Amino acid sequence: MLVAFNKPYRVLSQFTDEEGRKTLADYIKIKKIYSIGRLDFDSEGLMLLTDDGKLKHKLANPKHKVDKVYLVQVEGIAKKPALDLLRNGITLKDGKAKAVQVKMRLKKPGFVWKREPPIRQRKNSPTSWIEITINEGRNRQVRRMMAHVGLPVLRLIRLSIGDYKLNNLALGAHAVL
Repeated sequence: MLVAFNKPYRVLSQFTDEEGRKTLADYIKIKKIYSIGRLDFDSEGLMLLTDDGKLKHKLANPKHKVDKVYLVQVEGIAKKPALDLLRNGITLKDGKAKAVQVKMRLKKPGFVWKREPPIRQRKNSPTSWIEITINEGRNRQVRRMMAHVGLPVLRLIRLSIGDYKLNNLALGAHAVL
């Protein structure tokens, strides 16, 4: 079984939490499925869950280089030199990180839902939207890459994992694929 889930902001990528925060169990009642990778508490978008160990290994193991696409809202205006650094590779504390692809978006995509609570807005600080593809998945990798090039992340939404896409799955909804 394979389940796609559109994880809301401030939901843990696990089924239990000792601190009482929202978890996958608040949204998914299917038993004996496990997340394929994680998505940070403060990130949103596509998560995949399965009961198939081989599929989980194929999609989550870094040696398989499965592309993951993220839509990122950053503080400031993203310029070509910063995007080129992401494409060419940068060195983080845990080694070299390189985007497979980076695209600038001219405006907020129409499909992006309203976030609760909304992101912080500063009057004199513009934001920009970037679509970035990576094929690793180290802890908070996209956030760390963006910070390294001077573009702090305000919002991060995963759009796809390999061939599996978020499409029009509603926020907080899941679907058996």
